[in-house]
Amino acid sequence: MKWLAGRPAFRDLRFWLVALALAVLLAGLLLPRIRLTREAYDVMTFVDITMSMNTRDVSLAGKTVSRLEAVETILPEFVAGLPCQSRFGLGIFAERRVFVLFDPMEVCENFSSIDAAIESIDWRMAWDADSYITKGVHRAIDLAGRLDASLMFMTDGHEAPPLPYTGMDPFEGKPGEVKGLLVGVGGRELTPIPKFDDKGNEVGVYGPDDVLQESRFGMAPPTAKERPGYHPRNNPFGDMKEGNEHLGQLKEEHLKAIAAQTGLAYAEMTSAGRLVSDVERAAQPREVVVATDIRPYPASLALLLLVLLYGAVPLKERVFRKAPASNGHTSNLFAKIKMKEGFACL
Repeated sequence: MKWLAGRPAFRDLRFWLVALALAVLLAGLLLPRIRLTREAYDVMTFVDITMSMNTRDVSLAGKTVSRLEAVETILPEFVAGLPCQSRFGLGIFAERRVFVLFDPMEVCENFSSIDAAIESIDWRMAWDADSYITKGVHRAIDLAGRLDASLMFMTDGHEAPPLPYTGMDPFEGKPGEVKGLLVGVGGRELTPIPKFDDKGNEVGVYGPDDVLQESRFGMAPPTAKERPGYHPRNNPFGDMKEGNEHLGQLKEEHLKAIAAQTGLAYAEMTSAGRLVSDVERAAQPREVVVATDIRPYPASLALLLLVLLYGAVPLKERVFRKAPASNGHTSNLFAKIKMKEGFACL
């Protein structure tokens, strides 16, 4: 060791930086992949495709788009943000039922197919104009449970026709047994809902007389007899009251009530990154073992050592080389020492 210490090269910091960088780089080349455990998620997603989802009240990249267009834009980014070995399934909701387009599949290997399926979602796929959101969520929970997946239900929460005065249907399942997230889509301001003809052409917006402003099914509310036009046989509900059911609005309080009833979580759709975080907090994770390549880490350390060698060290030497030259007394003293040693100072 004394012999090594006596060698000039071994006293040079640059030598040790080069040697250490080479050693770390060789270690990175020889390191095998290591097996790590991480969390993945199985998510069965249902998208509301009823007429209210055509309401244009979502701002996206500086442009106002419909709720359904916003879902079709953010959902692929959400899938891309899930860790590999997660599974994603897709379905649609209309009337009171949900329909599965495909069961959950691995997201990384099948991303192009998933992206194409999301892009093909269209409101024209709806089989009925009604929108019983509560019933749809209940059925979606049952189906997601049978698929052993967490649920993500994307909707504006607009019930059409409105709920009866008795409120939501009871939930027959066990609250919280199926994990998942209700995602609220849409703005909070009342906005006209576009109206389309039988050929899919936009022909205006819905008016107050185009939709039911209250439920006319089941038992009439006890206060109906006090309304104008009430007749116990011919008109047990009385005259239709005024309302804003023909206008679109995110029904956030209603969705929170459904979430509380079923044990799901609730979040508003704002961005794909936020949606990934919300799902990871609400969904049931699944542990997977993956082979992880750690070679970039020693390679990065080798690069850092080379930066120190060719950047920091030369800069330090340049600073110390200029410092004595700025002091005239030190320079003259250095010259006298050299003269005594028999060297010519030029």
